[in-house]
Amino acid sequence: MFQQTIGSRIAFDGVGVHSGLPVQLSLLPAEANTGIVFHLFDGSELLHEIKATSANAALIDLATVVGDPRGAHVSTIEHLMASLYAMGVDNIVVQIDAQETPIMDGCAAAFIAAIREAGTVSQACRRRYLRVLKPVTVEMNGAWAEYRPHNGTRFEVEIEFDSPAIGRQAYSADLTAERFARDLSRARTFGFMKDVERLWAAGFALGSSLENSVVIGEDGRVINPEGLRYKDEFVRHKTLDAIGDQALAGARVLGCYRSYRGGHKLNALALQALLADRRAYEMIEMPSRRVDPVRHAPLVAVAAPAYGPQTL
Repeated sequence: MFQQTIGSRIAFDGVGVHSGLPVQLSLLPAEANTGIVFHLFDGSELLHEIKATSANAALIDLATVVGDPRGAHVSTIEHLMASLYAMGVDNIVVQIDAQETPIMDGCAAAFIAAIREAGTVSQACRRRYLRVLKPVTVEMNGAWAEYRPHNGTRFEVEIEFDSPAIGRQAYSADLTAERFARDLSRARTFGFMKDVERLWAAGFALGSSLENSVVIGEDGRVINPEGLRYKDEFVRHKTLDAIGDQALAGARVLGCYRSYRGGHKLNALALQALLADRRAYEMIEMPSRRVDPVRHAPLVAVAAPAYGPQTL
């Protein structure tokens, strides 16, 4: 019920799934009321400070981006943001030397494991909650998303693809740290082999491979040798993405987020619509109490898996 940060610095080393470029990222404990802030570096020089909020989010389909997509920005932040949100981490400085976070193995598991190892530390300031008071709905090209009042933080996500590997899938649950780690964190990003040339031409998926993506082949089957991690891995990953996108609210949302055939752009539009209607929500806090000071632990370093020659 109180703001939290991490107990020690965490370092990640990997590659951007869209850029294909190497990236180093560090999470640093931050003071209360800092929020999630990205420090975009070039060598030792601080270039830009970008706060991870809905106001700074770009409306893009294939990734969650904060900042100016034509200038200083950080892309593909959804898996990291979902992990911080699910683990109750409110205040973090994210140091990064590239414009895209590392994809790791295509999901949030590495982030969750590292946050657990570093530990979380309660802070002396009350956490702010955004409580949904009335339904807010947005529609886009046959897809829809809405926020509804709910006594908790809940996600109800449904997807439908014209693919025998996916079809129609749904996932519904209240969000807890344990449920996220067990049921959602290992669900990987996915794509279709038939789209690869179009994505490459547009500058996307340059770092994608079977090591970090579930790939559906021309015959409609999953071509990853190990298969799926969950029977419904596709909708679980879409739920993971929705959690990461909701984390841009700047406060934990007490309400139910529902979507059908949603994606990053629709998630962002729904959150913007909610925040634009002051009658649709209220901000509340919990009472303060005495807390222990931040403890320090050794650096936690995480590297991405090796990448094979096959790409999405």
